[in-house]
Formats: sequence, structure tokens, C-alpha cells
Amino acid sequence: MRPFWTDSTEYSPKYSSKYSPKSLAQSPFSTHIHPALTSFADEVCATIARLFAYVGTLALIAILSVHFWNQLPALTADGALAADWSLADHSQPAFALGAENHTDKSIAYTILRHPQGGRKDIFTWPGQGERAIAELEIYCMGDEAASASPPQQDLGLRMPPGGELEAAGVVDSKFGTVALLWRASATAGSRRQHGAAGCLGFFRTIDDPAMRISGWSCEGDGLPAQRSAVACMLDRLTLLTSGNEPKLAELFARAELNRRNCGGAGPAASGDWISQADNPHLRGPL
Repeated sequence: MRPFWTDSTEYSPKYSSKYSPKSLAQSPFSTHIHPALTSFADEVCATIARLFAYVGTLALIAILSVHFWNQLPALTADGALAADWSLADHSQPAFALGAENHTDKSIAYTILRHPQGGRKDIFTWPGQGERAIAELEIYCMGDEAASASPPQQDLGLRMPPGGELEAAGVVDSKFGTVALLWRASATAGSRRQHGAAGCLGFFRTIDDPAMRISGWSCEGDGLPAQRSAVACMLDRLTLLTSGNEPKLAELFARAELNRRNCGGAGPAASGDWISQADNPHLRGPL
């Protein structure tokens, strides 16, 4: 028995040729996918693939950005080291020393420049062998001064090796009061000898113009003689050219008014109980 919902024409020979495979393919109700729909599906798949590629690229960029951001401090430090002080061979000396005992041609004069504007003029007195016996540095500060080492730390690296630096009193100069430093490990007896323990460091910071005068000396058999050597070194310092810094010329002009005869009487030569840090002696009976 044939089901009642079936079309009787389906089994009729009369209509068998009407529903042949060829006629079904040409029918508007064909079961094949229309080419437009196929093209649209391909476009959707391609768009999704491109979106995944874009998202993956953005994720990769984000990962690399985070990595380089974490490495930025180290890269900045490496860049700062690469852009450090360099020797300025073609720069002209801006300072000179007096004529007494410092006309020796063996005294080295070195000029260093920093990309951020700083300049260092350095006098070095040779000692025995390759070892220097004294040094004087005039540091005209630039923008790099904000990250520069403190004077005591800087002197600790420049002076002959030894113990930690500690205060050793002050000394007067034509630039004003200058702080003195020596090695803490040195005993009172060893300070009277040449070498690391017998060297005396000093520094004077000036606000306007922004500069620092510092150095060290191993000359002298004892603290008073070393103090005198430091005071003489500073009093003999003169300015050759100020360049475009009128305040620098004004500073040295004022300092010349306070200049004394090097080696004369005074706190620098005598090392009195007020300014001397090595076992000061009280005056008068108790």
C-alpha cells in the first residue's frame, strides 16, 4: 500500500522524464549552492583569517613592547656609559698655575668634555715611576651634574687607594674655605709619609657659576705641610680664558683680591688648633 502523503505522479511514467537529474540541475530549486553564496563564504573565512593574523601581530608587538620597557633602565645606563667623558684634544687650556714651583713641563694638563656640557681641566703632577703625587681638577658643570657622584665619593676613586675618606678639617684659600679629607685607615704616623695614607684630598663647590675645584696632594712631611701645599696649589690657580662665562671671570677676579703669598704665615701653613683635625692642642692652662 502506498503512503497517502506521496504524490501519485512520482511513480507515474508520465512525469518520470520531468524529474530527471538533468531537469533537476536546471531547476531554480536545485540542491547545489549558488556561486554567490560560495564566494561570500570564502570572503568570511578570509576575513576571519586576517583578523587572527592582525590580533596575533598586535599580541606580538605588545609582548615585545613590555620586554623592551623592562629592559629600558639597563639600555639607558649603557647609553649613559657610552656617552661619558671624552678626551678633548683640540680644546685650549682655560686655566694655569703660578710660576713658582709649577712651571715643570712634566706636569700634565688634560681636558675632558661631556656631551651634556660639562668640562674638566685636570693638572697632574708626576711622582716616582708612573704614580702621580698630586692632582688638581676644575670641573665646570653641565646638565650631567645632576647625576654626578658626590665630591667625597669622586675623590675616593681618584686618590691613591686606601681606606674610606673622612674629614680632615678645612683650609683657607682665595676661593674661600676648602674641605679636607684623608684616608680613615691611616695612623698619625703614616700620614706623615708619602703614599696613599699620606695624601690629603680637598674640594670646594661653587654655586654660581656651577663648578667644583677638587684634588689631592701627597706633598709634605706632615699635615701642616700638606695643608700648605694644598693652599698654595689653589692660590696659584689662575684663569686664562672664561669663554662665554662672564661669571667665571668675575669669580677669579674676586678670588685674586684674597690671594696671599704662598707659604706665608696663616692657618694653611701653621695648621692651628681650630682648622687642624689631627689631635688639636688646647692653648693655655686649664
